[in-house]
Amino acid sequence: MAIASPAAPQTLEDATIAVIGLGYVGLPLAVEFGKKRKVIGFDLNSHRIEQLRAGKDLTLEVADDDLRSARNLRYSCDAEDLSAAKVFIVTVPTPIDQTKRPDLASLLNASETIGKVLKPGDLVVYESTVYPGATEDDCVPVLERVSGLTFNQDFFVGYSPERINPGDKSHRLPDIKKVTSGSTPEVGILVDRLYAEIITAGTHLAPSIKVAEAAKVIENTQRDLNIALVNELAIIFNRLEIDTQAVLETAGTKWNFLPFRPGLVGGHCIGVDPYYLTQKAQTVGYHPEVILAGRRLNDGMGGYVVSQLVKKMLKERLHVDGARILVMGFAFKENCPDVRNTRVIDIVRELSDYNARVDVLDPWVDAEAAEAEYGIRPVAEAEPGAYDAIVLAVAHDEFRAMGASAIRALGKPGHVLYDLKYVLGADESDLRL
Repeated sequence: MAIASPAAPQTLEDATIAVIGLGYVGLPLAVEFGKKRKVIGFDLNSHRIEQLRAGKDLTLEVADDDLRSARNLRYSCDAEDLSAAKVFIVTVPTPIDQTKRPDLASLLNASETIGKVLKPGDLVVYESTVYPGATEDDCVPVLERVSGLTFNQDFFVGYSPERINPGDKSHRLPDIKKVTSGSTPEVGILVDRLYAEIITAGTHLAPSIKVAEAAKVIENTQRDLNIALVNELAIIFNRLEIDTQAVLETAGTKWNFLPFRPGLVGGHCIGVDPYYLTQKAQTVGYHPEVILAGRRLNDGMGGYVVSQLVKKMLKERLHVDGARILVMGFAFKENCPDVRNTRVIDIVRELSDYNARVDVLDPWVDAEAAEAEYGIRPVAEAEPGAYDAIVLAVAHDEFRAMGASAIRALGKPGHVLYDLKYVLGADESDLRL
C-alpha cells in the first residue's frame, strides 16, 4: 500500500464541503451533507441561487422541508466563497455536443474555478459522468496548472459517480448504494467514509478512479442496449401485427426475463453516457459496434413513431398537411420536469416537417424553459375536440388519471390516438409502440 503524503488529509472530520453545481445531482447532495456539516452550495446561475435561498427547488428533486432541514447549507454564486472549503464535490453536467462527442467544458471550467482556491491538503471529488481516465487525465492537469500545486502530493482527488434518478421518489440519494474511489488507497478510504455519513444504503469502494468511472458509464450503456433490443422487437412485432406489450408480459413470466419496455430514450444519462465510452474506445483504436448500433436504433425511434402515425392517419383518410396534432408530454420521463435531451422533440420536429400544427401539453414542464431550449412553448391546456391525432408520449400520472375517454375527448371525430407508453389498454388506442 502506498504511503500517504504528509500533506494528505488524515481525516475529513469537520471539513467544510463545497458542492459545485446545484442541479438534479448537486442539490440533493448538498442538502444531505448540509444536515450534518458546513456546506457551500455553489452555482453560476444567480437566479438558481436566489430560488434556493427562498426555499424553492424548481427541479422538484428536493422538498421544501428538506431544504429547510439543511441548516448548515448556504448558497453562493461568488467563487471567492469556495476558499472556505476543504472538500470540493463537482456535480456539473457532462453532455454531448451536436456531433455526439463528449463536452467537458463545464467540468473543466469547474476544475479551473476550484484550482483558484485549492490549498495543500484539499480534496476534490468528481461525480459527473465521464469516460474512464477523464478525472486524472483531463481534470487534474487543470487543477495543477491553475493552483500551482502537485497532484497526490499537495492535493488529492476522488470519483464517486452520481446515481440520481430524476423524479423517482422511491430511490432517493441516501437509499442508493454509492460507488467511491480515490487517487490513493488512503484517499479512497477517506472518500468512502465521507459518503458513508449520508448514504444509508451503503458504499462500494472501487479499487481505482478509472474502475469507478468505467462502472458508471456502463450502467447506462447496458440499459440503453436493453431498450434498443425491445425497440427493435417492437418494430418487428408491429410488422407481424402482434401486440408487443402482450409478448413482453408473456415472456416476463420467466424469472430471469428482464422487464424492459420500448420507447424514446432521452435524458441526461441513458441517451448520452454510451457516447462517452465509445469515444474513448475509438481513441485507443477500437470501433464499438454493438453499442453504437443500439444508439442509432434508439435515436431513430422518434422518426419511426411519426412514420407509423402518418401511415395510420392516411389509412383513416386524415390529411397530415395542416393537421392539428397534440403531443402529450415533453419531459424526458414521467413525473419529472426535466427536458434535457428529451427525444419527444424528435416527434414534434418530424411532424412539423409534414406541415402539421403541433401542440405540446405537459403539466410538469416549465413553458419558458422548454421555449428557451427548444423553441417550443407547451400549451397550458389542450383544446377539446380540436385534434386530428393525439400522441401520448410521456406517462405522467396526470395523463393516466385522465383515462381513455377524457383523452379521446380532445380529438376530433375519427382522430388517431397513439399510445407510446402503454398508459391505456390495448383496445383503447389506435396505435401502440
